[in-house]
Amino acid sequence: MKILAIDVGTGTQDILLYDSDKEIENCLKLVMPSATMIVAQQIKQATRAGRPIVLTGVTMGGGPSAWAALDHVRAGHNVYATPEAARTFDDELEKVAAQGITIVSEDEVTRLDGNIVRVTMRDFDFDAIRSAFRPFGVDLRPDALALAVFDHGNAPPGYSDRQFRFDYLEQRIRVQNRLSAFAFKRGELPAHLTRLQAVQETADFDGPVILMDTAPAAVLGALLDPVVSAHERRLVVNVGNFHVLAFRLGAGGIEGVFEHHTGEITLAQLDGFLDKLIDGTLQHRDVFDTMGHGALVLDPRPIPDTEQVFVSVTGPRRSLMRESKHRPYFAVPFGDMMIAGCFGLLRAFADVYPEYAQTILESLGGAKHGAPWETL
Repeated sequence: MKILAIDVGTGTQDILLYDSDKEIENCLKLVMPSATMIVAQQIKQATRAGRPIVLTGVTMGGGPSAWAALDHVRAGHNVYATPEAARTFDDELEKVAAQGITIVSEDEVTRLDGNIVRVTMRDFDFDAIRSAFRPFGVDLRPDALALAVFDHGNAPPGYSDRQFRFDYLEQRIRVQNRLSAFAFKRGELPAHLTRLQAVQETADFDGPVILMDTAPAAVLGALLDPVVSAHERRLVVNVGNFHVLAFRLGAGGIEGVFEHHTGEITLAQLDGFLDKLIDGTLQHRDVFDTMGHGALVLDPRPIPDTEQVFVSVTGPRRSLMRESKHRPYFAVPFGDMMIAGCFGLLRAFADVYPEYAQTILESLGGAKHGAPWETL
C-alpha cells in the first residue's frame, strides 16, 4: 500500500510517500517550500516587474502570501482577487477590500488587462508533486492521500478567531479524547474548516483521503519516537513557524492542552505555561490574554513530584526550547523530525480507516510491540 502524506506548514511542505513494502526509513520524502511561500515569491516577482496581479483559486494558508500581497498594494500596484482566494486573508471580504484588494468575479478576471499576472491559490498541488518525483523515475500513483494544514476556521463576524480556533480544539477533544480526533475522511469535515475544505476540493483523487490539522499530526508523529513512547506520562510540544501547541498526555489520553503564537511567546512564558500544565493549574485566560488561543485542563491533578516529568519537543522552531528549564528531548521519529507530521498522518490514517490499520501499524512498529501511543 502507498500513501502520499503531506504536512503543509508556513515555511515548508513536508512530503512522505509511504510504501508498506519498504522499511519506513526507506520511504521517499521531500521537504519543499510551502504553498504560501511559493505564492509570496510569485507576487514579489510581479512587484519587481511593476505588474498588477489577480489571485484566483481557493482559500489557502496566509502569512507570507498575505504579506506579499499587501506589499504589492503599498508599492502602488493593483491586486485583484476572487472571493475564494481573498478569503485566504480574511473570511470577511469587507476587511480584505479595506486593505486595498479589489474583489472580482471569475467572469471579471477574464476581462482584466492582459499584462496582469495570474497567481493560483491552493495549498495542495498534486500535479507539481508528481512532477517533482518524475525526474527520479517515480510514477506517483498512491493508493491514498493524507493531507494536513493548519485551519483557524471561519469564525462568525465579531467573534475572536483565536477563541473560535480553541473552541474547536476543545470540542474535538471532548468528543473523542485522542489526537486522531483531528483527522477526518473526505466528506466528513466540519463546514467551518474552510481551508481544509479547499484542500479537499482540490485534491483531485479517487481513493481514500484523510484531512487533518497540522499541530496534532506533528505531536502524534513525535510519539512514534521510541524515547517518547516509552513514557506513559509526557508533555509534547510542537513549536511551528506560527503556532505552539503543547499536550499533556497520560494513559487515558489528553490531560491538558494549550496553543499560542510562536511570534508572541517567550521561552520564559512557554516554560511557565508548561509548569502550570504539569501541576494542573493552567487557565484559559493565562494563554488567551497574552495573544494565544487558549488552554484546557481535563485532569487538574498535578503530576506527582515523585513521577519524572518527561517533556519532548518537535517542530521547525523547536530551537526556541533549547535552553528550556524542562530540558526537553528533541523527538526524531524514524530519524527525521521534519517528517513528524507525515508520520502522525499515517498513524491517524490507521484510526480513520481501520481496514488499513494492521498494515500501517506493523510498518510503524506498534502492532508488534504494543507501543503506548496506540491509544492516541
